[in-house]
Amino acid sequence: MASGLSLHIGLNRVDPAHYDGWDGALNACEFDALDMQAIAESCGFDTNLLLTQDATADAVKAAISRAADELAPGDLFFLSYSGHGGQVPDGNGDDEVDHLDETWVAFDRQLVDDELYALWATFAPGARIVVLSDSCHSGTANRRIGDEAEVPNVVKTRQQAAAASPRYRAMPQDVLAATYRAHAELYDDIQKQVPSAGQAQPEATVLLISGCRDDQLSRDGLANGLFTENLKAVWNDGAWEGGYPAFRETIRARMPQDQQPNYNPVGAGNPEFEQQKPFSIG
Repeated sequence: MASGLSLHIGLNRVDPAHYDGWDGALNACEFDALDMQAIAESCGFDTNLLLTQDATADAVKAAISRAADELAPGDLFFLSYSGHGGQVPDGNGDDEVDHLDETWVAFDRQLVDDELYALWATFAPGARIVVLSDSCHSGTANRRIGDEAEVPNVVKTRQQAAAASPRYRAMPQDVLAATYRAHAELYDDIQKQVPSAGQAQPEATVLLISGCRDDQLSRDGLANGLFTENLKAVWNDGAWEGGYPAFRETIRARMPQDQQPNYNPVGAGNPEFEQQKPFSIG
C-alpha cells in the first residue's frame, strides 16, 4: 500500500540580518501552511510543518531529504510553500531567458530552484511529488528551463512593497540587489555545488501548481493568499473530482489575468498520476 508524507512551509517574515534589514512581513502564509496541512491530514498523509523562523533553508532541505529517504516507488510526497519568491543571477548555465534563477525566500537565505531540482533527483524512481507554491515568480519553481518570460520590475523598493494593499509575495528589487551583493559568494557557491537543471534527471514525477507564472506576482491576503484561497474553494473539502490539470485549470479560471496559476510537470512522465484526484495517496 502506498505511503504519503507531506511538508507545509509558511513564512510571515524573514530574518532582516540576511535580507539587508528587510523583514518581508506578510499576513497569511502561516495560515496557508496550516490549511494545506489540514487537507493533507484529511487525505491520510503523515504531515510536517515549518513556520517562519523554523523554515530555514537547511530545515526545508533536510525535511525534503528525509521524505526522499523514506518514500518508495509509488509513494506520494505533498509539498506546499507560502512566502516570498525571489531571484538570484543564474550561475550554472541553465540558459534562463532572464539570466535569473527563481528562489523560495526561506527565513535565513534564499533557496534556489536548482537546489530543489537536485532534491527531486534523490527520490526513488516512480515516486510521486506534488508541489504547491503560493509565491511570486513561481511558475517553474519545480524547475524547467528555456521558456520563461522575462519578469517585469513591478516591485522596485521595499517602501512600495510595504505600501501595497494587498501585498505581493515578492522580494522588492532593491532588496534583491542588496541581498545578492552582500552574499554573492554564498549564492554563487550554492549554484556551483548543485547540477544545472539540464544535468539533474529526476526519475520521480514532480507536478507543480503555482500561484502565478514566472513573470507574475502572487497576492497575499488576510486569511489566505489569493491562490490558496481559490484552491481551497475548488477543493471544497474534498468534493472536487478530476485530475491535476483540470484542478489547476478550474483554479486558474477563478483568478485575475495578472495572476494565472501555472501547471508544470517535470521528471518521469506519469499520465496516470496526473489524472488522479489531487492528494490521493492510493
